[in-house]
Amino acid sequence: MAVLPESLGPLPAVTVAEPADFDSFWERTLGRARSHDPDAMLVERVGVTQPLAELRYWDLSFSGFAGQRVRAWLSRPASRDGEVLPCVVQIPGYGRGRGLPGEIPHVAASGMAHLLLDVRGQGYGYGSGGDTPDPDAGAPEAPGVVTRGIASPDTYYYRRLIVDAVRAVDAARALPDVDARRVFVMGNSQGGGVALAVAGLVPDLCGVTVSVPFLCDVPAVYQLAQGEPYAELARYLAVRRTGREEVLRTLSYVDGVNHARRAQAPSLWGLGLRDTCCPPLGGQQALAAYAGPAQVEIYPDNGHEGGEFHYLRRQLAWIRERCAGTTS
Repeated sequence: MAVLPESLGPLPAVTVAEPADFDSFWERTLGRARSHDPDAMLVERVGVTQPLAELRYWDLSFSGFAGQRVRAWLSRPASRDGEVLPCVVQIPGYGRGRGLPGEIPHVAASGMAHLLLDVRGQGYGYGSGGDTPDPDAGAPEAPGVVTRGIASPDTYYYRRLIVDAVRAVDAARALPDVDARRVFVMGNSQGGGVALAVAGLVPDLCGVTVSVPFLCDVPAVYQLAQGEPYAELARYLAVRRTGREEVLRTLSYVDGVNHARRAQAPSLWGLGLRDTCCPPLGGQQALAAYAGPAQVEIYPDNGHEGGEFHYLRRQLAWIRERCAGTTS
């Protein structure tokens, strides 16, 4: 397990339970997802209008949860056409979709392939549009997606999103101009929590980098958080006073602490110690539980913004260092 900096002090006991069938649940879930014809994963690779002259973009789709089509932007440096490149799979934060091509150019501009996942049923906020529906959503329990299907781990929204993210890694590795041995997963906030789940479910990633992760030690953290998205969970439980146990059981299957215990890939973490949206306790607990090598960047005076571009620069440098040390 990772060793936390001494400046953070001792942590309280983890409050999230680990279900006895955690591993079999995810083995069954991913087995069903991967039973769909892999040839369907790369049906659409359509050239789109290129907004940045030094980069090229493709509209990519692949088979995600239940074989449903999931969209993504694939981007690469234009000067490296035909080269086999490392690839970073990025999962957006809460409320965001994949947005417009060119909206997040940094990874491709640094010389790698970049698969920016579209988040099913999201993309409704912050001006970042989404193009992937969530056909299994059912009737909404509350605004947002945090409580969607939360009565059971089989119907829970984040089960579907985590599968989409795992399948995004599968899709990236199937591309002929991507080095399947040098695939990374990156995420901030919601994306950070999902990236941890992918790291726990995909055993041979080249690396994972997360910041201010959501969905970590949820039983403790949702009571400390201020505002969305954890407020959705508090409002849901406030009017379902007898359902708390089943809700926390569902959340334990997606909790980043439980996935971190199984993750082996080298990792880089960014934590803002004044984060009230995703209080740092959750990220600290997941980091302490992480089974693989871990480095951490601490931002004592930052909140949910974390290190912003300062941390992004560190992430890109760390990924390049990992690539340089990995035989292509």
